[in-house]
Amino acid sequence: MARRTITVHHVRAVLRGAERRGVDTVPLLRGAEIPPLLLGDDRARVTAPQFTRLFRELYSATQDEFLGLGSAASRPGTFAMMCRASLGCRDLDAAVRRGVAFYGLFPGGPDLVLERRGDDAVFGVRNDLEQDYFLAECLVIIWHRLCSWLIGRRIPLRWAEFGHPPPPHKDEYELLFGCPVRFGAERTGAGFDPHWLTAPLVRDEAALDEMLRRAPFELLTRREYGTTVAEQVGRVLARALRTSPRLPSLGEIAARLAVSPATLRRRLAQEATSYQRLKDAVRRDAAIAGLVEGGEPIAVLAARLGFSEDTAFHRAFRRWTGTTPGAYRTGRPLRTPTGAPAPVPAYEPSPGGESGSGGMPSGGGGASS
Repeated sequence: MARRTITVHHVRAVLRGAERRGVDTVPLLRGAEIPPLLLGDDRARVTAPQFTRLFRELYSATQDEFLGLGSAASRPGTFAMMCRASLGCRDLDAAVRRGVAFYGLFPGGPDLVLERRGDDAVFGVRNDLEQDYFLAECLVIIWHRLCSWLIGRRIPLRWAEFGHPPPPHKDEYELLFGCPVRFGAERTGAGFDPHWLTAPLVRDEAALDEMLRRAPFELLTRREYGTTVAEQVGRVLARALRTSPRLPSLGEIAARLAVSPATLRRRLAQEATSYQRLKDAVRRDAAIAGLVEGGEPIAVLAARLGFSEDTAFHRAFRRWTGTTPGAYRTGRPLRTPTGAPAPVPAYEPSPGGESGSGGMPSGGGGASS
C-alpha cells in the first residue's frame, strides 16, 4: 500500500521536547524539509520521509532517544542494547519481560509493564501521567511493532487506551493502532491475545542490525502485513492508482477478494473504516507525496489522481489538508535532473533517507495514518 501521510498534530508533538529545552525548531523543520507554516493548520499532513527526517534532526539536536519528551534522557544506543539483550530469549514473553526489566534499571526512565487483565495480555506505561502523553503512546506503538517484528507475525491488538482526554485528532488513533480505542483511562496501554507471548523469536543479530539501520520508521510505521481487509483494499487501490487514474469500484474489489459487496462493507466497518475513506486516503497521500517529492504541474497531478477538473482537485485537497495544492508546494526546492535543488523563493522541503543511528526511534506516531 502507498505510504500513509502523517497528521501535523504528531509533528507538533514530536517537537515539544526540543522546544522545552530551548532548541530553535525552525532549522530542524527546514532540515526535515517541512515548511514551518504547515504547523499552523490542524488539517495539514506531511509525508513519511519528511517525518523520518524530522526524527533524525531531533535526535541529532537532543542526543536523546526520547527526543527530550521524557522526564529523563535516554542515551543513544540504549534501545539497541535492550534489543540485543532480549534477542536470545526463548519466546516473546521472556523477551518483553527482559526489555521491561532493562528499562527499569534507569532512574527516571519509562515504567513499562506487561501484565494479564482478564483474557488479555496488556503492555502499558504506568507513569505516563508524569511524562509527555505523546511519548507514552509512542512507547506502546514501538513495543507493539517490535514484538511483531521479533516473531515475524503481526500481533492484532484487541484494544488500546490512553491516559488523557480525546485529542483533536482522535479519529487517527483507530487507524494507527488498528483496534478500538478509548481515552481517559488510568494509563496508556494496549491489549492482545496472550497466546502470542508463547511465540518463538525468529530474528537474529544480522536482522536486528538491519532493522536498527532503518530506524526510526521501521518501527514507527504500521507495517502492512496484508492481514486486514482494509490493508488488502488499500493495496489494491494504491496499485491501481499507480497505473490508471480510475480506481476500481467497491464491487470490483469485492470480486477480487471473493466476497460480496455487502460483506466487504461490513468487514471494513468492523475495522473502523470504509471504501470511501480508504479511497480518499490513497488519493490524499499520493497527492501530498506528489507535491512534496515530484515536480509535475498541479494540473497533471490532478489528472493522474483521477480528477477531471483542477477545481475538483483543489476542493478535495483543501478538504483533506486545509490548504491548496499550490500553497502546499510553496517554497519546496524542485529537484533538477542531477538531484540538485533548483532555486525557489521562501523556505524549503523534500524527503531524504540517511541510515538511522540505531538508537530508539522514540517519540512519534508512526503514526502515519
